[in-house]
Amino acid sequence: MTSFTFENRVALVTGGSTGIGAATVKRLAENGVKVAVNYFQSEDQARKVAESARASGAQTVLVRADVRDRAQAEAMISRTLKEFGKIDILVNNAGGLPKRAPVLEMDERLYNEIMNLNVHSVFHCSKAIIPHMIKSKYGRIVNVSSIAAFTGGGRNATIYAASKAWVNGFTKGLAKELAQHGVTVNSVAPGVIDTPFHVKAETGGYESFLPQIPLRRVGTAEEVASLITYLASDDSSFVTGSVFHVNGGQY
Repeated sequence: MTSFTFENRVALVTGGSTGIGAATVKRLAENGVKVAVNYFQSEDQARKVAESARASGAQTVLVRADVRDRAQAEAMISRTLKEFGKIDILVNNAGGLPKRAPVLEMDERLYNEIMNLNVHSVFHCSKAIIPHMIKSKYGRIVNVSSIAAFTGGGRNATIYAASKAWVNGFTKGLAKELAQHGVTVNSVAPGVIDTPFHVKAETGGYESFLPQIPLRRVGTAEEVASLITYLASDDSSFVTGSVFHVNGGQY
């Protein structure tokens, strides 16, 4: 297992109870990072993730917050700062596709739900943490996007794809704003990864995707987490404003 350089770092991972978020918490913990595990509904799963991280010898704290809400996102940041004294790393992983619908049939409620989950959560958490990173003259922000941002998404997922494209644009713009302060901002765009996301999003069986993937398999949450961990580390100090694809060659 590859080890990266972390000098007494503290991370906050949103949506850390399952899938890529959970795998990222564990990988960071294995590298000696103190981790705040954010969750909203999956408390039991979040506790198991935190326990697994603690088994690696890392300090962890559970922080419940609906990151779609500005006030809750700010309270989450404050709680983590109170617990650990600082936040060096923010992984904006929370997101998803609540329901598929073509644009013609999409009502405003569903549109707002998708945008709140994938766009506003990233904005609220990033904005709340930026002053602290500027003050410490160090920071790593890693946003989780999607291959959908580049392909337009799968069946009836146009707005989801658009929301993830926003994440990439935000990543590149924010990277320019924060570079002078020693803060890097990057994005990871997973392809078809074996996580609970595809069950909730009613993606269907993985078999239909395999012919499109040169490696002829779907990815794992751990493979995405390894890249996120690198981007969160001191080793990635000259990498910012970039979007990294993790899709087995599909795109």
